[in-house]
Amino acid sequence: MPRALLASTALIALTSPAFAADLGPLVTPAELDGAEVTVLDIRGDAYDQGHIDGALDAPYGLFRGPADNPGQLVPVEELEATYESLGLSPDEPVVIVSQGANDSDFGAAARVYWTLKSSGFTDLSILNGGAQAWVNAGLPVTQDVPEIEPTELDIAWDDTWTADTAEVNEVIAGDRSAALIDARPQAFYEGQQSHGAAARPGTLPGAQNLEYTRFFQPGATAISQPSNVDALLEEFDVTPGEEVVSFCNTGHWAATNWFALSELGGVPNVTLYPGSMVEYASTDGDMLNEPGLIQNLLGQFK
Repeated sequence: MPRALLASTALIALTSPAFAADLGPLVTPAELDGAEVTVLDIRGDAYDQGHIDGALDAPYGLFRGPADNPGQLVPVEELEATYESLGLSPDEPVVIVSQGANDSDFGAAARVYWTLKSSGFTDLSILNGGAQAWVNAGLPVTQDVPEIEPTELDIAWDDTWTADTAEVNEVIAGDRSAALIDARPQAFYEGQQSHGAAARPGTLPGAQNLEYTRFFQPGATAISQPSNVDALLEEFDVTPGEEVVSFCNTGHWAATNWFALSELGGVPNVTLYPGSMVEYASTDGDMLNEPGLIQNLLGQFK
């Protein structure tokens, strides 16, 4: 079974060991079973009820912002302290495990993956289907908690895969070339529904709607490999090499689109707008599909 890679603990030698680099961005339960990797369990309270042997307890909230802007980037010094307390090192392979309760849940794993990659981690995978897929495969869980020896790191943020509000405003103003892709369900895109922390409903001017569920089979909790990325980009008028900015309400669903396009589809120049609409709606920037006052009040009531 997978065991956490701890700084002071020698790894158990296994026959034909698998590493995250061998597994790729997605790993199945069968591939993860027996792999020499750090397993990062991001489920929170569910960890105590049973987890993959050796998995580290790293709740999703550690990688999220405050309640008024959940998608906000966590300061690098806080991320560094979190990684150190978990005994992580950027040169070790990491597999991220969410619950796998529904297709929305995948966004948590994708957001953590994006955060780790932007922090300098290079050997990353996600357990497709999450902890539920592991259990469904008949693989055992434990309540034993591994001992951790903290590490000492010097983390820097690589903004290659990040779009901030200033850059989004440049796109809206026509001063920067990029395709703005809204990952939310259609009701959010059309301004009929909004996140509880968003000051206004609507979407970014010029944005197109690519709902994150597009990458899942109906009823599936495991993401699917995009079948024809070129056709998908053509559908949204994305020219080769053009930046694609993925956004949603809080950078959760958008992380799924980022992962599908960048990590699975191999599309270059895909960025994630972490604060997304909750952050943008707090500014005085123009909005597309923003309803009138009465419509807005009715939408909040619904």
